[in-house]
Amino acid sequence: MVHNFKDQSFDELLKENENVVVQYYADWCGPCQMLKPVLEQVSEEMDDVTFYRIDIEEHRDLAVNAGVQSIPTVVFYKDGNEKSREVGFKPKHLLENWLNEQK
Repeated sequence: MVHNFKDQSFDELLKENENVVVQYYADWCGPCQMLKPVLEQVSEEMDDVTFYRIDIEEHRDLAVNAGVQSIPTVVFYKDGNEKSREVGFKPKHLLENWLNEQK
């Protein structure tokens, strides 16, 4: 399951979960919309990772703090720190391979 980020504390979210994947997106972004079902599928198969989507229009400050310059940007956080990021659409098998390398 991919959670939509609301108004919780981003730092608390990272502290509460060992492995967190965040997709920074916007509703008007075509590749972001293409990536959404891929992330949903992957999230159903990975029990040891928590998935979130953050709308950069609603949470511009988080996107700026994360250094997001293009969307979609998918960031893998481990133990509260950014470990890696990917920019652009990725098919399921490439996304899975990248995520498995991060854990």
